[in-house]
Amino acid sequence: MLPITSKSPTFSLPDQNGGIHTLDEYKGKKLILYFYPKDNTPGCTKQAVGFAERYSQFQELGVEIVGVSKDSVSSHKRFEENYSLPFTLLSDMDKTCIEAYDVWKEKKNYGKVTMGVVRTTYLIDETGTIIYASDKVKAADNPAQMLEMVGKD
Repeated sequence: MLPITSKSPTFSLPDQNGGIHTLDEYKGKKLILYFYPKDNTPGCTKQAVGFAERYSQFQELGVEIVGVSKDSVSSHKRFEENYSLPFTLLSDMDKTCIEAYDVWKEKKNYGKVTMGVVRTTYLIDETGTIIYASDKVKAADNPAQMLEMVGKD
């Protein structure tokens, strides 16, 4: 996980529609950049749906939401359509952004060690500086916690 007050690494990744997004397009707004393991899995779905349910409130506060995983563009499109997700999902199949944000880690599951994306949420300010970071994210609670955090500014 990257430290608070560090500059956010740049990225250039395709979204669920194949359009390319970069960090620069979010300058001047706060950005919740959240990394998640896999589309259409229970925890990832709870987190995405939670952000979707609160999306208009985030928009009123001038906050953009972007989800990133190593799933394909077509997988993201199905995920978006299945749950009517109103925000951008970025596909990072070669893990350049995932590794730049230090979320590709060893994970233990039932004693088996594998590499994977550790669910992590970053809040990036209007200048591209990380102002909050957590890799102890509970998928179902994360959207409400982030809304509370940005609503206090």
